[in-house]
Amino acid sequence: MKLGAYTACLHDKPLDEALEILRDLGLTSAEINAGGFIGTPHLPVDQLLESAAARAEYLALFDKYDIELTALNCNGNPLHPDPEITHGEDVKRTIKLAGLLGIKTVITMSGLPAAEPGGTRPSWTVIPWDSVYKETLDYQWDEVAVPFWTEIEALAAEYDVRVAIEMHPHNLVFNPATLKRLVERTNATHIGAELDPSHLFWQHIDPIQAVEDLGELVFFAAAKDTLIHETAAINGVLDDRFEWIPAEEKPLGLGGRYTVTRWPTVPGWSFVAVGRGHDVDFWTRFLTALHKVNPQLPVNIEHEDASFGQIEGLKFAADNLLAAANQAGVLD
Repeated sequence: MKLGAYTACLHDKPLDEALEILRDLGLTSAEINAGGFIGTPHLPVDQLLESAAARAEYLALFDKYDIELTALNCNGNPLHPDPEITHGEDVKRTIKLAGLLGIKTVITMSGLPAAEPGGTRPSWTVIPWDSVYKETLDYQWDEVAVPFWTEIEALAAEYDVRVAIEMHPHNLVFNPATLKRLVERTNATHIGAELDPSHLFWQHIDPIQAVEDLGELVFFAAAKDTLIHETAAINGVLDDRFEWIPAEEKPLGLGGRYTVTRWPTVPGWSFVAVGRGHDVDFWTRFLTALHKVNPQLPVNIEHEDASFGQIEGLKFAADNLLAAANQAGVLD
């Protein structure tokens, strides 16, 4: 099993420096962004698509630091109904590039369409107790998601790439049941799950049981933790108290005119570094469960803990993840 990191948290550093940081932390795997919500500072996509020599030179950089490029990441909304958003085309381009580079995994999200034809805003529907919501879901799955993901399945098979979907709320696929539905509806052999515990924790899903339930559909894994705050006992884990970030503060763009918003001051939960929400014992059991599914499965840290700096947070997560891996006896 290889442990590594998604380099988006080091976006302001050259790729050489980012890989050196990972190596010095004892990590041996890297995941690089290729499109979607954020930019591609560590991946010259067009150049690599066009030139075999450029691809060889790019991969040699990873060899220099004894780091394996285990996945390309294209997290975004590939089913976005606003034509300004091209995340769906980004996913297709990323699959093609992964195939040319010999990278076996592309990570993305399932996406979320509008509630009905002609809409331009994604609409997330859960608990469809009223038939209007069931009509919405039927449209989103039958007319948008299944045709798109059937096309992606064929493309992934053509390029010998597996697409690992992050089960993420505000997407049609947000838990094991919806992941399996997508695989079944598309007759997929190249679509599975990226098991990121952080989005499961706050849904009160046990990530270890999710691994056991999905089995061989787990294609990849992320290491990101979640801390459930005491305030969740009052307002729960669903929260709409987000605020606009003024333009002068330059909020992070997510494609087109869309940006991130500001989290509540006291949320019900927060994304934190590995070990802050769940102890090393949990991560030992999580890695053990993954190892039973696939002993070669890469697990990459995704650092989004705002209480730490870039390197500080990565180091904290890496130290805890490596300690768990040593306890589990799963390292290569």
